[in-house]
Amino acid sequence: MARTFRRHRTAHPLADLNVTNLVDLAFVLLLIFMIATPLINQEQTIPVNLPVETRRDQAKPDAKTRFVSISIDRQGRYYFDSTPVSFSELAARLAPLAAGPAAQHPVIRIRADLTLQWQQVVRVMDELTKNKLTKIQFDTQAGGGAPGR
Repeated sequence: MARTFRRHRTAHPLADLNVTNLVDLAFVLLLIFMIATPLINQEQTIPVNLPVETRRDQAKPDAKTRFVSISIDRQGRYYFDSTPVSFSELAARLAPLAAGPAAQHPVIRIRADLTLQWQQVVRVMDELTKNKLTKIQFDTQAGGGAPGR
């Protein structure tokens, strides 16, 4: 008696799907978002009620432009980026920013609370002028309607 040791070929669909690569991709994306989100929202953690301006189209900044924010909250506390500093520390941190050619100076974003006395903003602007940092931008929140309403 002769036996044949062949398997019967049956056409059945492959039921296994390897999802290891998809899980790896999901973890990488999760890591990227976990790292990037705090960096994006760090300025919004300082409680500043910005002045309101009328809504209009905004020009996109150049991708090479470097921004440094100086925030002043309602109590008159100063923040360099998101770090709380005294005014003397703020003045000391501005000097290195002015080093090098004027074309490489960063744009200074001033985020001052709406209820703040203007003397504190003028004090910061005076310190910026002393350090020859002339690229200044005031942050506001977009409102609706015409000014004065």
